[in-house]
Amino acid sequence: MTEEINIKDLALDELFELMKEDLYDGLADEIVAEVNECLERDVEPTDILSNGLVAGMQVVGVDFRDGVIFVPEVLMAAKSMKAGMAILRPLLAETGVEPIGKAVIGTVKADIHDIGKNLVGMMWEGAGFEVVDIGINVDVDKFKGAVAEHNPDILGMSAMLTTTMPYMGVVIDSMKKERESGLTILVGGAPLNEAFAEDIRADAYCKDAAVAVETAKKFIEIKKG
Repeated sequence: MTEEINIKDLALDELFELMKEDLYDGLADEIVAEVNECLERDVEPTDILSNGLVAGMQVVGVDFRDGVIFVPEVLMAAKSMKAGMAILRPLLAETGVEPIGKAVIGTVKADIHDIGKNLVGMMWEGAGFEVVDIGINVDVDKFKGAVAEHNPDILGMSAMLTTTMPYMGVVIDSMKKERESGLTILVGGAPLNEAFAEDIRADAYCKDAAVAVETAKKFIEIKKG
C-alpha cells in the first residue's frame, strides 16, 4: 500500500517535483492543493508558474512530441495546468508579470473541429503565452477583428477538413498590413503539410501541439532579438 504524501511535510523543491508529476498525470485537484500550499508558504506566483506548472508542461510537451504520451493524456495535463493557472492568473496580473507573447487562435470558416485547436491553445498557455481562443467556424472578419483588438504576436489557424484548408489562404491574404507590423501566422491540422503552408504563405506549419509550442517560442525569440 502506497503511503499518502502530506504536501505540508515536503521541502519546496520536492513540492515542485510533485507538482510536475501530478501535472503530467492530469491530477487537477492535486495541482490546486499544491499551488495553494506554495502560496501559503509565500512563494512568488512567478516561481510557482515557472518551477511547477511550466516546467511540468515542458515535460508533457517533450513526451507528446516523442510519442510517449498521446492527445488524451496531454488534454488531461493541460486541464490541470488551467486549474493551477486559474489561481495564479490574477496574482500574476497584480505583479505586472508579462507573458512571453500573445496569440490568437481559431478554426477556420466552415470547420467545427476544435480538439487540436484547444490542445495547441492550452499548450501555448502552459508555455507562458497569453492565448485568445476565438473558437470555430471563424471567418476573415472575425480573424481580422481579433487581431485588431488583441494585437497578438502570433495568429494560429486550424483546419481539419480538406475543403476548409484553402480558406486559410484567404485569411492570410487579408493580413498583409498586420504581417508587415510583425504578426506571425502559424497553421496546423491533420490534412495540412509544409508544402501547403508554403503555398498559402504561412510563416510555418505545425504538425502537432508540441511543435506549435516550439515554433511559437522560436518566432518570439526572433522578434525580441
